[in-house]
Formats: sequence, structure tokens, C-alpha cells
Amino acid sequence: MKVCGFTFIRNAEKFDFPILEAITSVLPICDHFVVAVGKSDDGTRKFIEDLAPRKITIVDTVWDESLKNGGVVYASETDKAFDAVPEGFDWCFYIQGDEVVHEKYLPVIKETMRNHLDKREVEGLLFDYKHFYGNYDYVGDCRHWYRKEIRVIRNDKNIRSYRDAQGFRKNNEKLNVVPVDAEIYHYGWVRHPKFMQEKVNSVKAFYKGISEEEASKIASQNEFNYEAEYDALAKFEGTHPAVMRERINRLNWEVDVDLKKVNMKLKYRVLYKIEKWFGVRLFEYRNYKVLK
Repeated sequence: MKVCGFTFIRNAEKFDFPILEAITSVLPICDHFVVAVGKSDDGTRKFIEDLAPRKITIVDTVWDESLKNGGVVYASETDKAFDAVPEGFDWCFYIQGDEVVHEKYLPVIKETMRNHLDKREVEGLLFDYKHFYGNYDYVGDCRHWYRKEIRVIRNDKNIRSYRDAQGFRKNNEKLNVVPVDAEIYHYGWVRHPKFMQEKVNSVKAFYKGISEEEASKIASQNEFNYEAEYDALAKFEGTHPAVMRERINRLNWEVDVDLKKVNMKLKYRVLYKIEKWFGVRLFEYRNYKVLK
């Protein structure tokens, strides 16, 4: 069994993406790794190049500036990385630039890939998610945060990244997947408020059509207000991946949150309560088909 990881990134230093931690977290179970590095305004390419030169292939890309709606540029860049994965690899492990896998999950992920290697009906593996918010002590606790997504797929180039690169489809059909008993730790909403505001406005440029110049101008005037932007949070009781320790030790901002706060419209508050009482998320969007 051969496994190739893949991801895309641009301006990782500028927006403080934990891309090195992301790649390093899955590298032990990958035989090779492909990174689509978009033309950047910082040293992103250099530190990716220096990370593991014998194991990582860089694909230099230029983001399509015409893709300014719905985040589809992220899917385009994901596909560029995936298309560069050579034949001969069985599974492809996709990790985004703000996602990290705890080392405790690596053995079970590898075992699940091996157990389903010859079951061709299985097109991908489905992971649970933990979304951190504000700092490393709190996680999102509402419907706003997706609970599961596909992060391991077959090396089948008929599979394409879907919409804004949250998941995948094959010939525009949902993939047949099996769950893996592992979590993806998503740190996209944990960074200094200055970097967070810059990142939010940069993302808006590729969702709502505003120019990057406009986004940069807005970002330069503000810091992200974590205290005002969450629906509901819970205290994180576990441990973080070892690759995140240095970054966590550099924490230099404070976030004051109220764990009793539930800031939702009535219908979402009702659905939130039902989920808490019965453990069922009604009307959940699922971009996959779980095989029984």
C-alpha cells in the first residue's frame, strides 16, 4: 500500500497558516507528498521546499483571479495538487493548510486504509472534526461547524474537489465512504486577531468578488473580534498534536468567551438543543454516502 499526501497553500506566513504543522502531522504515514504552492508575497515556497525535500514535490501555481465567487479557487488549487500525484499510489491523504492530525490517530488511519485497500467500492475515508476557535482552549459547539468530511480518497483522477474544497465528488456524485475513528483538528479560527482579520478579508475576496486590494485595506484597519463572532463554544479537554506545541507556546493574545452564551436564531437554538439531548443533528448537510 502506497500513500501520497497533498495540499495547496499561498501566503502562509502572511496569514499565519500552520501549514508546516499540517504537513508534518501526516507525513509519517505518507510515502510522498505534493504541495501546490501558489505565487506568494512571502517566503511560503522556501519553507515548504526546506521541510522535507526528499519527500515533498512542489507544484508552482498561479491562482485564477477570475474565480471570485463561492471559494471555487480553493477547489481548483486542490485539484492541481491532486492531479500531480503520480500513478502507483493507492490512497491520497488531503490536508488543508489549517488542519492538523494528532499523532495518536496515525496508526488507526493507516490500518483503516489497509483494511479497505481491496474494497473498491470504498472511495474515501470520513473523518470527524474538532474546530478550535479564538485560542487553543475552545472548540465550536453548534451547527455552524461541520462535523465530518472526507480527507482520504482513492488515487482516481475522476474524483474532483467540490465547491470550495470542503469535500470531494466523483463524476459529480457523492463518494462512497467509510468512517475512520480519527479527528481532524481545524485551527483556521485560531490566530492573532490581526492575522485573523487579514485572513477573513482575503477569503472574502474569493467568495464575494471583492478585490484583494480592497480586502487588504479593510484588514489593515481592524482586528478580528473573537468575543462577538461565535454562536456557542465548549471547553477543549484533550491534548493537542505534538507538532502544535511550539505554536501554542507562542500564544500572545487573549480571548474572553462565555461558555454559557448561545447566540442563535430560534430555529437553530431548537435544533441545537435537540442535538444536545439526543445526539442527532437534524437536516445535516452530507456531501458523502456512508457505506454500511
